[in-house]
Amino acid sequence: MVHRREIDGQEVVFGVHGALWGNAMTWWDHDTGSVWSQPIGEAIAGPRKGARVELLPSSLTTWGSWRAANPETLALDSPASRGGFALEDMVVVVDFVDDAAAYPITTLRQGVVANDVVAGAPVAVLVDPEDPDAWRVFSRRLDDQTITLLRDGPHIVDAETGSTWDPQLGVAQDGPLAGEVLDLLPGFTAVPSDVGTFWPSGRVWG
Repeated sequence: MVHRREIDGQEVVFGVHGALWGNAMTWWDHDTGSVWSQPIGEAIAGPRKGARVELLPSSLTTWGSWRAANPETLALDSPASRGGFALEDMVVVVDFVDDAAAYPITTLRQGVVANDVVAGAPVAVLVDPEDPDAWRVFSRRLDDQTITLLRDGPHIVDAETGSTWDPQLGVAQDGPLAGEVLDLLPGFTAVPSDVGTFWPSGRVWG
């Protein structure tokens, strides 16, 4: 997950605190020494307790999938052991202030688009029909219209007009809505057991 490191217009420097909270990483901010929980992006101790940093759109995927969609990407290549995360064992979490929902990757890979509402915002969580490692969270709202996204074979279409949508960019490629763009929303992957720990009032979709 990626957070904007700005609080009340001030750029803040964070470091790894070292301790775990809820079996997950904590940070500390250099100017006040407050301790932050990474999964919820909230200060849990110190002068800034209760403050939150803005979550930004990001994706956990394979390098091959990322390069296919973003061929100009440059990356830091440093020796490291192989990661222990398997995407199929995870959920995509959408967390909007006072509401959170988790969407199992295994369900999304079965050709399901999760059309849902989180904190009053209509969202669609989906996996690219041609790349099971590429998932996205989009807003389903277009001006004064809310659409429903569906899988139609190798395509993503909306139920209202039948327009075809790019599953990674959220752009309508053809049909009555051609050229329209859905807003990309922040979401992140987590292990299912963390849902109850960090989002106790959250729900698992499906």
